[in-house]
Amino acid sequence: MNSNISSFQFKDDGEIPNNAKLPVVVYAGVFADNPNDIEPVFNRNGWTNSWVNGVFDYHHYHTNTHEVLGINSGTAVVLIGGEQGEQLELKTGDVIVLPAGTGHKRLKQSPDFSVVGAYPDGKSPNLKKRDPDVRAESLSEIANVSVPDTDPVFGSDGPLLHQWKAAAN
Repeated sequence: MNSNISSFQFKDDGEIPNNAKLPVVVYAGVFADNPNDIEPVFNRNGWTNSWVNGVFDYHHYHTNTHEVLGINSGTAVVLIGGEQGEQLELKTGDVIVLPAGTGHKRLKQSPDFSVVGAYPDGKSPNLKKRDPDVRAESLSEIANVSVPDTDPVFGSDGPLLHQWKAAAN
């Protein structure tokens, strides 16, 4: 599994909290040769409660867990980090790991777009939309989500863990 790894840090924009400490990590093309391996690899590495579907077309985030998304077919442009965030073009074989609180929204997709999602230790994600009234509660919940024990792609010694453990301290 070869991958071009990049990361992005997003600030709280007043509507989407994002994550003050942990960056979004993208593994470009890590499953390009075997997209059918995405879900089994996530699950083997302890990122479970997996599903196959798409990405919502409105800003949302999860305050109680991190999320990994693996593109198993097609392409999509996803806006990460709120309205002033980053537009990422994701394609078959790419993986993006969203720390708790990170806003994400699908802007466009190919007709065959499909994504596998999963969560560390099978946590059930909550679903939050832009709402200033739940801001303080959301920030508190995000701060309580710990760095996972494993990288969803590379297991116990993956690049995600190195970046997130360094950022969390």
